[in-house]
Amino acid sequence: MSYLLKHYEPGARVMIKIDSSVHSGMPFRRFYGNVGEVVSRRGRAYLVKVMDGGKEKIVIARPEHLREIK
Repeated sequence: MSYLLKHYEPGARVMIKIDSSVHSGMPFRRFYGNVGEVVSRRGRAYLVKVMDGGKEKIVIARPEHLREIK
């Protein structure tokens, strides 16, 4: 339960791990397992910058679908 209340600061490294029990704020399945950097916050969701192929992309995801990388 504590991962639902987690707050991430800009610059934090996170992994996208989709929680299928929560459908709101779920990123596209292509980004599952990708590691990225939190850019900013948008409402209850976070903007995460990830690499897809050779391009940087911004993924919008809620904190239920993110895990912190230490």
